[in-house]
Amino acid sequence: MKSPDTDKRAGAKPAKAREGQDDAIDLLMADHREVEKMFGQFEKGGDGRKDQLAQKICLALKVHTQVEEELFYPAARDALSDRDEALLDEAVVEHASAKQLIGEIEAMDAGDDLFDARVKVLSEMIEHHVAEEEKEMFPKVRKTDLDLAALGARMKARKDELMSRMGSGVS
Repeated sequence: MKSPDTDKRAGAKPAKAREGQDDAIDLLMADHREVEKMFGQFEKGGDGRKDQLAQKICLALKVHTQVEEELFYPAARDALSDRDEALLDEAVVEHASAKQLIGEIEAMDAGDDLFDARVKVLSEMIEHHVAEEEKEMFPKVRKTDLDLAALGARMKARKDELMSRMGSGVS
């Protein structure tokens, strides 16, 4: 059964976000820019700051991937054609690889062997993932009748909930 977000009424136009309100894709892209900035800071930071930055990066990515998997990907899967399902399948597999690496990083300290290398590999994985989403998936989703404003509101609420639950202890 299709959700209300994916009602394919004849002639339906994609809902645009109201002024001052981000749509789902805008929110995801803002997350992408935030994580890119943190990875850049990590590369410049000293060891004391690297541990803190790595933990912030891991938290941001865990929340982002959970919101995508719970809300964005299912809605996109309903809205996109069957031939575009491979994009979503790849994204889910990429998330699984990133989550494994995040778990390894979270179990380490900044001075541990291969800590910087793991963060660097995670950065490269995320850079690849972001490029595919932003160049391939997001433009296709924008062309559907998915209500991106309503989906964005749900995603923002879920992100806020996860950040407050998962973020305690990360400064």
